[in-house]
Amino acid sequence: MIVEDAVVIFTEKADWHSHGLAAALSREGLRPHILSMAECGFDLATGRPGLRVPGLAGRLPGAIFVRLIPSGTTEQITSRLGLLHAAASLGVAVVNDARAIEACVDKGMTTFRLAAAGLPTPRSVVLERRDDAQAAFESFGGDAVLKPLFGAQGKGIVRLAQGDALPTPEEVGGVYYLQEFVASRGSSASGGAHDWRVFVVDGRAVGAMIRRSSGWITNIFQGAEGEPAAIDGEAAALAVRAAAAVGAAYAGVDLIEAEDGRFLVLEVNSMPAWKGLAKATGVDVAALLARDLARRLARADAA
Repeated sequence: MIVEDAVVIFTEKADWHSHGLAAALSREGLRPHILSMAECGFDLATGRPGLRVPGLAGRLPGAIFVRLIPSGTTEQITSRLGLLHAAASLGVAVVNDARAIEACVDKGMTTFRLAAAGLPTPRSVVLERRDDAQAAFESFGGDAVLKPLFGAQGKGIVRLAQGDALPTPEEVGGVYYLQEFVASRGSSASGGAHDWRVFVVDGRAVGAMIRRSSGWITNIFQGAEGEPAAIDGEAAALAVRAAAAVGAAYAGVDLIEAEDGRFLVLEVNSMPAWKGLAKATGVDVAALLARDLARRLARADAA
């Protein structure tokens, strides 16, 4: 049985984002429950397929909003993604669903999906053998960015210059994700760098900011400053297409404007933070996400 007005917010800890979203959901007449996925699981004791979700007395929520999946072992992550797959199969509206999260958490698959959709993105390779990766890097003919295959907030990324040796496989988890370094337009004159973060909800760009940094890393978490940007131009249109390419109902899409004026899609985040964007733009992202969830539940009731 599904409790239509119950919405579970999955997060690692109750923070500014989850509390703000819970308040917005309450304003939409829904009942939020903030939980960690570690508290939930499969319940097959009765012989019927079911899920164990605390606070719902054996029932299922109408919707699940995935803010964060806790880190864990391969087994734990696999089980948590399996739980999202199972919830969707039982009629729960899952945002974002497991397929979109799987496509985004693996940067190699994200890049593959973007390229398959015909979206402009920097040259990238994902390889396991160090010699192969070194040769691919040298073929770029310029700098490259080495990123963790799984990672966010600019953590662990390294800029490499031609002639630099790649780290050992043990230092990169056995996989080299290399992306061509693209200088942002005007960066040589300013001495810093900037890129775009566009927030997409249900196929629409709802907020955008330019992130400016004194260095080459432009994540807000790493000290960059955000300023409001247009949501009716090329960057926003590409962001909407990028979110669709990975199947994300909501997403934070990162783009860079190259020296020649072209926009390139760098990454798509299926569990993006929005505090920096809300501060820079004044957009009430939590309210927009809550409204989207309410609409999804209303459509499900009408079906």
